[in-house]
Amino acid sequence: MAMTSASPGRGLVGAANCTDQSSFWGWQGLIAYGCHSLVLVVDANTAQTLQVLERHKASVVKVKWAKENYHHNIGSPYSLRLASADVSGKIIVWDVATGTARCEIQEHAKPIQDMQWLWNQDASRDLLLAVHPPNYIVLWNADTGTKLWKKSYAENILSFSFDPFDPSHLALLTSEGIVFISDFSPSKAPASSGKKVYISSPHSSPSHNKLAAATGAKKALDKVKILISNEKPSAESVTLNDCLQLSYLPSKRNYMLLLYPREILILDLEVNQTVGVIAIERTGVPFLQVIPCFQRDGLFCLHENGCITLRVRRSNCTITGTPNEEPDPDPVQELIYDLRSQCDAIRVTKTVRPFSMVCCPVNENSAALIVSDGRVMIWELKSSISGRNVRNSSSSASPLYSPVSFCGIPVGAFQNKLPDLSLDNMIGQGTIAGEEQLKSSFLQEVHLKFLLTGLLSGLPLPPFAIRMCPPLTTKNIKQYEPILAVGTSNGSVLVFHLTSGLLHKELSIHSCEVIIEFKVKTTNNISEIKKKYLKWGDRRNTRGNDEPAIEMIKVSHLKQYLAVVFKDKPLEIWDVRTCTLLREMSKNFPTVTALEWSPSHNLKSLRKKQLAAREAMARQTVASDTEVSSVESSMISLLQEAESKSELSQNISAREHFVFTGADGQVYHLTVEGNSVKDSARIPPDGSMGSITCIAWKGDILVLGDVDGNLNFWDLKARVSRGIPTHRSWVKKIRFAPGKGNQKLLAMYNDGAEIWDSKEVQMVSSIRSGRNVNFRILDVDWCTSDKVVLASDDGCIRVLDLSMKASCFRMDEQDLIEPAWCPYLLVPRASLALKAFLLHQPWNEKYSLEITNIETEIIARHLTDYFMALSSCSDIKKLLLDPDFTLLQRCLLVARLYGDESELHFWTIAAHYLHSLSQEKPAKPTDTAILQEQLVNPLDICYDTLCENHYFQKFQLERVNLQEVKRSTYDHTRKCADQLLLLGQTDRAVQLLLETSSENAHYYCDSLKACLVTTVTSSGPSQSTIKLVATNMIANGKLAEGVQLLCLIDKAADACRYLQTYGEWNRAAWLAKVRLNSEECADVLKRWVDHLCSPQVNQKSRAILVLLSLGCFTKVAEMLHSMRYFDRAALFVEACLKYGAFETNDDTNILFLKSYYARSLKLLGFKQGAILFASKAGEAGKDLLTELKQPKEEVIQD
Repeated sequence: MAMTSASPGRGLVGAANCTDQSSFWGWQGLIAYGCHSLVLVVDANTAQTLQVLERHKASVVKVKWAKENYHHNIGSPYSLRLASADVSGKIIVWDVATGTARCEIQEHAKPIQDMQWLWNQDASRDLLLAVHPPNYIVLWNADTGTKLWKKSYAENILSFSFDPFDPSHLALLTSEGIVFISDFSPSKAPASSGKKVYISSPHSSPSHNKLAAATGAKKALDKVKILISNEKPSAESVTLNDCLQLSYLPSKRNYMLLLYPREILILDLEVNQTVGVIAIERTGVPFLQVIPCFQRDGLFCLHENGCITLRVRRSNCTITGTPNEEPDPDPVQELIYDLRSQCDAIRVTKTVRPFSMVCCPVNENSAALIVSDGRVMIWELKSSISGRNVRNSSSSASPLYSPVSFCGIPVGAFQNKLPDLSLDNMIGQGTIAGEEQLKSSFLQEVHLKFLLTGLLSGLPLPPFAIRMCPPLTTKNIKQYEPILAVGTSNGSVLVFHLTSGLLHKELSIHSCEVIIEFKVKTTNNISEIKKKYLKWGDRRNTRGNDEPAIEMIKVSHLKQYLAVVFKDKPLEIWDVRTCTLLREMSKNFPTVTALEWSPSHNLKSLRKKQLAAREAMARQTVASDTEVSSVESSMISLLQEAESKSELSQNISAREHFVFTGADGQVYHLTVEGNSVKDSARIPPDGSMGSITCIAWKGDILVLGDVDGNLNFWDLKARVSRGIPTHRSWVKKIRFAPGKGNQKLLAMYNDGAEIWDSKEVQMVSSIRSGRNVNFRILDVDWCTSDKVVLASDDGCIRVLDLSMKASCFRMDEQDLIEPAWCPYLLVPRASLALKAFLLHQPWNEKYSLEITNIETEIIARHLTDYFMALSSCSDIKKLLLDPDFTLLQRCLLVARLYGDESELHFWTIAAHYLHSLSQEKPAKPTDTAILQEQLVNPLDICYDTLCENHYFQKFQLERVNLQEVKRSTYDHTRKCADQLLLLGQTDRAVQLLLETSSENAHYYCDSLKACLVTTVTSSGPSQSTIKLVATNMIANGKLAEGVQLLCLIDKAADACRYLQTYGEWNRAAWLAKVRLNSEECADVLKRWVDHLCSPQVNQKSRAILVLLSLGCFTKVAEMLHSMRYFDRAALFVEACLKYGAFETNDDTNILFLKSYYARSLKLLGFKQGAILFASKAGEAGKDLLTELKQPKEEVIQD
């Protein structure tokens, strides 16, 4: 009896069209990309297709995963939300785990240009910003489909990019230039139209045509000084029409990249100037796409030949940043990105070319290439240590070094670590402390290379034929796999695993189009499939190349005989077991238009006779009765075992029969037994039927289809027939559903397909090209007893249910070839229980990956497969079981495993400052060893104002040095002078002020300012006067000028207070970091924290990170408690106690926190952990402790 598989398949895709260039790698570890009207979800670790989403009627152009930067608990669990947009303007928000649409959004009937989920609000995670052509940006509530606001602009909007450091800043790439928006807010549309700037392409420079060598290219591009201006460029210059991409750099604030086919321009938005150019030579391969990294200042670049390259910014050790030091006469003129690694290119043809690239956002050490032929190639970065002392390195190229720390904590040479875990664990920071780093540490040089770790193959170009393997039954349930054979037009047969989408085998058999007849044993052995095909292919090849084309092949139900129908040649009957020709019909034999084998045969009766004969022979050879009983039982068992084996291994030739129709519509019935083929009966044609094109036979039902779309149902037992005109075109194929008693019938026409109930002779469902769908059906088959699989001319294979609609599959119900690590598929309690178990196990003597003490059996069953998947990765397992792997490192590792953005940022900063501040305590503030460690291992600059003050100051000095080198106009010079004044570099600022030309309108003011800066003293009267002038200027709208004057007299703290009063919070934090001492800077940042926690701003998560950078760990624990982040708070308190960050453990808030965490552990099923934390909570956990121990005491009393 046939059964329905729990995971019958997700569908397959092949070649995509020119609009399918959208793909996205989410924090969940899954890759989503569009192919025609489908959205595919692929597991990045195993390259298996986990979900196929079908609801769009047009080609998908954009896909975006929802952000995961929020705290997860039972109320806000891990979820898989995806937004996809198509060329008709429809946006669908999916629940990917269940395959259902949460809401649909439609504003206009034009393609969506771009869209992005918002991430800056703690309160709402459902906001989606989309660009609707030609010039609208619309903010949607993606949970309800409600439009919150809409804003139009003057130019056509091509794409946009959010500033990762300031969510109120947004840049729109338009057809003429860039529009910078500085007042973006989820609550209302931007009030202004933004600041519009124009950008001239590098090609507009006459010197660009003189590119010859590498140095020549760079020199020529350096001459392109002004790229951003407020004036529209001349008509003859090339503008942004050939700009492929615009994106902010997430690794450092106020930098942006512009991608052109042959250049990548790095812009400093503080001075609106190009500070870096990555140029390709005339013979080089142009760029297609670039993805900037967050953890390191690197770029993943995709080229037109499918090659992915990684470029990392070269460290600049020549800039020392000493105050008032003369700049180097020949410093590095720009940011240089060195090529560090590149993968192999693909073979590009007219139909095969790279479409898009995605990068892992969690670890930034993997990239996936989506190719136009449906392939997904996953490349992973691997690091290797050269083993040489860096001081002995003679390489002229700037080397990369291994980082000092692993998972946020400095580790020794013999401690367990996984260098390839993420990009920041593979290579250290490049722009650290210049030569101090190299002199103070023995670091190892690192080399990077790409390895292909995953490949998902696509379908061939249509047309192709498909055939599903025999169905799932009670006999083959242990070995069954949903195997689909695809025959191509070039003679190959591709064998796919339909659930995972992986290609198992590719058999190159023929040199022409393949017609598939899939008849294999129920063991579903792939080698058996290959054996069948190769036998037949070899036999056909011996007949020569002048044979006529095969129109049809039909294998009998017992796999004994094969009927071959030729185009211009009589029918042939073959013995499949021996590959011999049994009979070739005479020349006057009727032309066969349709043929089908009968499911009935006499094999059972033959087996009974053979079994009886063998039993009789066995009894005759036995002497005693006792031996009879023992031998009889063993003989019968042996015979039963033989019976269960393949009938082809036995010398039994069962009688089978088939029917076929001639050109005149007459039905012929033939019988085949052994070597004999007999003509049994002939049935005259039905006058209502045209030329018969196909036949299906199951049980007592025989169905015929003709060229006019008529179906004729024959009940052989009742000897009645019934003709049904479908009023559709030629019936190309009819096939019964598998399963005993299942009389569903699948009929395929030129313009679609139908499902019929042959018992009731009634149509169940229908699909029609041009009406229900936009594609044309090429072939159909039954996937399971209640699902069909169809191939279409858009190069896809789809799985539909009985209603002929796309089936919704739950991702957690499928049986994959290889277990996929995706905790988002677990039920919320199971996902959080797995996370809690991996994070902390204080109730165990040592860490374990075996859950034996969880109270809830359902959760334990859910977690078994995930521990198997985790155990398969030996490196991760080794780290988790290492007793020296600290709690902070464990939290960071689990955050990466879960793809939890919020946890990753929190524990990165917490680990850094808990370790660095605990190192400072026993030593003196002037201890040079601590200073050196802070110089070698500072917090990454991607965290901006959360970094240490000295490192932040150094980075800003390097930045202004580069700005000064790149200046070319008076406006640039003035901006550089202003920055130097704020940084305290007065001598260099005076030099720039004195460079103002006498013809310039600002000559007099700049001269006076230079005099003021030079002669300013710290005396009381002068300070009072300058402070009064500065205050008046600020009150009259001259905020920047007033702040400069206050900084001149060392009143930067007052300047920060004024900046905060006028809403310039980020600027105030910047100034505090570069000019104030630790105490004054902390006061400024604490006021910023209060502002972030206000209801109007509601960015408490950001406020917690600022408090971590200040070392206010007690305040952090209290805020986490007030925000009900009990699990994170309890683990943070545990880490603080281990580092000695808390003086006492009996604080009331901490005790209550442990009580709440104990309750959450109880909810997740960890009773021992709940008892442990409840006992630590004192009075706050007394009631819970009694409640936890009560059931156990009752059992003892009973």
